[in-house]
Amino acid sequence: MLRPAVGSVELRDEEQEEEGEEELRDGGVPFFVNRGGLPVDEETWERMWRHVARIHPDGDAVGKEIRGAADLPKIPTPSVPTYQPATATPQRLEAIQNSLTNNMPGVERFPLSFQSQFSGNHFHHIVLGVHSGGRFGALGISRRDDLMFKALEFRTLTDLVQEFEGAYRGYWHTLRKVRIGQYVSHDAHSVEQIEWKHSVLDVDKMTKEELRRELERHTRDMRLKIGKPAPPSPTKDRRNSMGSPLRGPGSPIRRISRIERRPSGEKKVLEPKSAADMNGYQIRV
Repeated sequence: MLRPAVGSVELRDEEQEEEGEEELRDGGVPFFVNRGGLPVDEETWERMWRHVARIHPDGDAVGKEIRGAADLPKIPTPSVPTYQPATATPQRLEAIQNSLTNNMPGVERFPLSFQSQFSGNHFHHIVLGVHSGGRFGALGISRRDDLMFKALEFRTLTDLVQEFEGAYRGYWHTLRKVRIGQYVSHDAHSVEQIEWKHSVLDVDKMTKEELRRELERHTRDMRLKIGKPAPPSPTKDRRNSMGSPLRGPGSPIRRISRIERRPSGEKKVLEPKSAADMNGYQIRV
């Protein structure tokens, strides 16, 4: 008697899954647009138009009007900016707001993210902090002009963060947290991981003086990183020399505990080994 009940439950679940898949195919719910990659394939385009027809008040009419129009304006495509040798760094940064900056060794980059609160909801935003010539600025993308690009004119990191905080206040957002990473390497082949959250600051729980001290400390940490060589890219010889070939990938690496460590002034007395002891060793390859 239990078998039909279990079967009916499974059948009902399958029907619900099929209905959900059909709803996805019809465009009735939000979906990932670029799942098939770029450029967007024909199937994804049709799915997008079906979604528009379902949610738009004019239904299919709006899609037919747009798709049948022959005089739509051409969408501008940004081009990679070019510079003259004498172009100053601030002008370069402003020109490449929509490009990046890896080929500019005189500009240090670091992640700068914010968590704000409005009407009980939390929002996250990240920009690329830049430092050059003793001044701070930022590059980024946002719907708000004052929450992305910041000209290279702020004397300290504190001034830059306070500028963003004031912009958030203008939109009735309360800035809760600021996360700041370390400088990002200019080496395109570096295996060094990007440090996104070297400092996490609870802005709403700190006084202005405490915030200033923490941001100055972070600035010193970033300066100390400049000049330190980045970890080299792993070569074939280096990979072959790492670890013992007998140790499997899941085997733990043995670490010396504090009890096993000897004081630096204590010397270990080597005792001569007998022939019997020496015969006990085996060389494993």
